[in-house]
Amino acid sequence: MNKNTINRGVQRSPCPISTSLDIWGDKWSLLIIRDMMLFNKNTYGEFSNSMKKIATNILASRLVDLEQSGLISKEEHPDSKAKIFYKLTQKGIDLLPIIAEMNLWAAKYYEIGPKAKEVNKMLKKDKAGFIKSRTAVLKKL
Repeated sequence: MNKNTINRGVQRSPCPISTSLDIWGDKWSLLIIRDMMLFNKNTYGEFSNSMKKIATNILASRLVDLEQSGLISKEEHPDSKAKIFYKLTQKGIDLLPIIAEMNLWAAKYYEIGPKAKEVNKMLKKDKAGFIKSRTAVLKKL
């Protein structure tokens, strides 16, 4: 993939923040990445069930965008030929420290849910260790 390819188009700006937002800056893409990173979700059905009120066409579109951006890949599901198994690429796994920091920032200023509290507790105890262990798990998938 060309380094300048962004979500079915071309990189619009040399600004790293703008470029990043073009790739994963919408709500649903970040939630898909979060679910894959932190909650071991890997199928369309798992994403659909975990994200309230996401339209099926939006979920399908975001999965295509994330794949075309090189953040996820898809393969045959190990347990069912009827399912597709999505996994993070190294490029996607490299977002883990950013997701961790976003989680910590939100917990500092807003009420968060029980799953996020559990993740935050681990991050506060040993952020580097958490990131290292989750990265190892994600690379094995």
